[in-house]
Amino acid sequence: MTKCFSITASRNWCLRSTFSSSGLRSTVTDLGDGTTIHCWVPKTRKETRPDLLLLHGLGANAMWQWGPEIIPRFVRHFNVYVPDLVFFGDSYTTRGERTDSFQAQCVYRVMEANSVKRMRVVGLSYGGFVAYSLAAEFKEAVERVVICCAGVCLEERDLAEGLFPVKTLEEAADILLPQTPEKMKELMRFTFVKPPVKTPNCILEDFIDEMNKEHMQEKKELIHALAKDRKLSEIPKIPQPTLIIWGDKDQVFPLELGYRLKRHLGDNADMVVIKNTGHAYIVEKPKEFYKHLKSFLLPQTPPLPPPPPPPPPPTTTTATTNGHINLTT
Repeated sequence: MTKCFSITASRNWCLRSTFSSSGLRSTVTDLGDGTTIHCWVPKTRKETRPDLLLLHGLGANAMWQWGPEIIPRFVRHFNVYVPDLVFFGDSYTTRGERTDSFQAQCVYRVMEANSVKRMRVVGLSYGGFVAYSLAAEFKEAVERVVICCAGVCLEERDLAEGLFPVKTLEEAADILLPQTPEKMKELMRFTFVKPPVKTPNCILEDFIDEMNKEHMQEKKELIHALAKDRKLSEIPKIPQPTLIIWGDKDQVFPLELGYRLKRHLGDNADMVVIKNTGHAYIVEKPKEFYKHLKSFLLPQTPPLPPPPPPPPPPTTTTATTNGHINLTT
């Protein structure tokens, strides 16, 4: 029996309305090599504002992760660009590449097509891997980077050595790309400190049918590509000022990976740990998350120079000449 109503589709429509009313428009860029990228871009780009690129994680599409709590705040200060990464939303490729480096190259070409030469980048979870690759490969184009709960410094051996609650990438993919209500609930337990309680199975099934059925094999390949032969010693150190944001109770990418990234980048990076949050701190504490982003990403206005000192007051001297008093000013 065909569904006559979908809560997920209705929310998707509402999110599109939010993005549009926030001053963004939907575009599709054909990269000419079998790859097309959907991206939200400013309806009117303001030269006085910095350009900001937001990269989403695994899940539905970009709108669901950079939704009504975040986008309306950002568009007040930035020219905002929000792409769907390849195999999410309306972005797709016929090419065989599955690396975060390939994703970064696709995003960079979309920004080029929109005449963006310098940008600040925020990457959430999987998007953090892409943001890091973008900063490493296109150093002149990226001014600042925010890595949000992305295990950029993980190594392939970390799974076998027990850093993660799962032992294999296949296990991780089954949780991160849930295909049943039970797996969806397991994912929520991993990503939230206080997961939503008693979500009806019919709602979870609706979300899976609408958002989690397409390109499943390709998405699993994206997850496998993240860890394949990954070694910390081979991860480049990006030169841009970097902010690392993590939830202290993250079970998807444990906090140790945040500290590992901080050590890897040294003084070039600052790290913020948001208390009592998990992997989904963008949902759990959006205001605190936004506060840290705004402080780091907005251009710092230099303090005004102190006013010059006032001129010295006129001086009065007294001289005596031949018994006469002369006043000189």
